[in-house]
Amino acid sequence: MAQTERWSGLPAAIRDHLVERMHDRNINLDDLNRLRLWMESKPEVPDGAWYKDFGSFKLCGEGQYPKTFLLSGQLARGQAL
Repeated sequence: MAQTERWSGLPAAIRDHLVERMHDRNINLDDLNRLRLWMESKPEVPDGAWYKDFGSFKLCGEGQYPKTFLLSGQLARGQAL
């Protein structure tokens, strides 16, 4: 099992992509705060594909890196956390 990388440790390309998706998906400040707290806790995640459902959006990742955001109704692949 891996641990998620903190925001500051993400490669610039991943961070830029996530910021774009935050705007595209209209993720609000309360949701972003929940995401921040979750990421700061450095939760364990599988080495392969995973996703975390935050209710109004899903964070999808692979190994230690989050990769994108999905809307709540979109299907995610990988292991649910």
